[in-house]
Amino acid sequence: MAAAGSGPIVLIGAGNMGGAMLAGWLKNGISGSSVLVIDPGPSPAMAELISGNGARHETAAPEGLKAGVLFLAVKPQVMDQVLPPLKGLVGPETVVVSVAAGKTVANLESHLGPAAVVRAMPNTPAMIGRGVTGAFANERVSEGQRDFVHSLLKVSGPVEWVATEGDIDAVTAVSGSGPAYVFYLVECMAEAGRKAGLPADLAMRLARETVAGAGELLHQSPDAASRLRQNVTSPGGTTAAALSVLMAEDGMQPLFDKAIAAARKRAEELAG
Repeated sequence: MAAAGSGPIVLIGAGNMGGAMLAGWLKNGISGSSVLVIDPGPSPAMAELISGNGARHETAAPEGLKAGVLFLAVKPQVMDQVLPPLKGLVGPETVVVSVAAGKTVANLESHLGPAAVVRAMPNTPAMIGRGVTGAFANERVSEGQRDFVHSLLKVSGPVEWVATEGDIDAVTAVSGSGPAYVFYLVECMAEAGRKAGLPADLAMRLARETVAGAGELLHQSPDAASRLRQNVTSPGGTTAAALSVLMAEDGMQPLFDKAIAAARKRAEELAG
């Protein structure tokens, strides 16, 4: 992984997402000495990760330091309180990376001043290195900064860049919130299995392992999802009978259309 510009990587927030990113950076060649973590109270495991790899930890932003990358990994609800003391960390060569849903470039700049800003939307599988991240860079981000941010983000999985900031709302609706849709699918499959006569715990185990296994097959196979679906579906068989319901005009597609639209609308509302 390339070096971090003229200043350190300053990670704000060492919770689940921030901690996962830090662990990925260290595993992929970032020197701990080039990372400063600012968090008022990291967990014992996170404190050990920081100190055991030579990274610095502070409870507040030190004076006189300019970050190469200012990586914001705090919840959007507290961002407006966290940002003002960080303004001094932003210099002419700093790129700000935010993973907070709904916090726009304009919002970030209102606290930090004009800056090179990347808005990124990872999802929770990023915590095990199997996420996907959508990212948008404003016009102040240089090619070199974008390449370096890409290297930081890809430790948790593939990174997909979008052309407009508004596209991040759609990314949020599809992949940012998407794991919850899959988890709910497992719940629904298990409940349907229970209603079909299976013990509830067995139905849950079957549903859980089926979705996990199908996801891994999708991950490893070069075939399109539609092809994998067709491979399972024998004409006139049980899968075809189920799909005739799921793929009906009032089946899953219109329901997902409504769900994604609702999520995107809410993301737009949160963005103001």
